[in-house]
Amino acid sequence: MNSSSFQSELTGMRNVMLNFAFTLTHNSDDAQDLVQDTMLKAITAEDKYTTGENFKGWVLTIMRNIFIDQYHKMSRLATVHDTTEDSYLLNVASADLIAESPEDSYSSYEIEEAIRHLDKLYRIPLVMLVSGYKYNEIADEMGLTIGAVKSRIFTGRHLLQERLSDHR
Repeated sequence: MNSSSFQSELTGMRNVMLNFAFTLTHNSDDAQDLVQDTMLKAITAEDKYTTGENFKGWVLTIMRNIFIDQYHKMSRLATVHDTTEDSYLLNVASADLIAESPEDSYSSYEIEEAIRHLDKLYRIPLVMLVSGYKYNEIADEMGLTIGAVKSRIFTGRHLLQERLSDHR
């Protein structure tokens, strides 16, 4: 295919390219830009087109690849990289937003005292969990099922929360 017939076939596909570009971009201005980029790329790559090959498929593949490349480029540009030395401060919540933990609002003595007043049924599995035991280890040690251990720990936590909320 000679250069003039190539360019005339390419310009004859302008409406097809515009429709396809609009399905990719969903914006008429971006679609027009994509068509122009595709026509420019196709003209510069004219020597790579083999006569007898599906011309429409070849051109629309160029368009799709340009669109994908532009999408990836925009994604990379939208990513913000902060290279400041104090970047660790970005993840620190302000003092106003930090919720009080039990350790901040109660002394360790008050917490230990509240735990001591729990029934032995709930206190032992709760203390074992806080000490680092896993549920299955607590179950084996106490001769209970894992479900029973989880239930007792759940109940123990709620009893402890109630006791501490009343304490203040």
